[in-house]
Amino acid sequence: MAVAQPKLEKEGDDCSLLPLVHDIIKCMDKDSQDVHQELAKLKAKIQDAREQISNMPGIDSSPPEQQQQLATLREQVRTKNQLLQKYKSLCMFDVPKAS
Repeated sequence: MAVAQPKLEKEGDDCSLLPLVHDIIKCMDKDSQDVHQELAKLKAKIQDAREQISNMPGIDSSPPEQQQQLATLREQVRTKNQLLQKYKSLCMFDVPKAS
């Protein structure tokens, strides 16, 4: 019952805000007019991050609901591992050796 999770981050997409903040500080040190442009970039980056967070799977679930889902999934994994061990012990999967 696996759910395919959409890839939220594009290839090469950087979520770091630090370079933008650094550029803003550099512009302010130089008394450059590019400060407004750099601030707009930072604002856009923050808005993108907000959109990505709101689109994350499970974000609408409360922490107790997430813990319950996690417990359920762990139980499923444990059950499936037990079944795998059981089937492996039946020796049905013996591979004939090449001569």
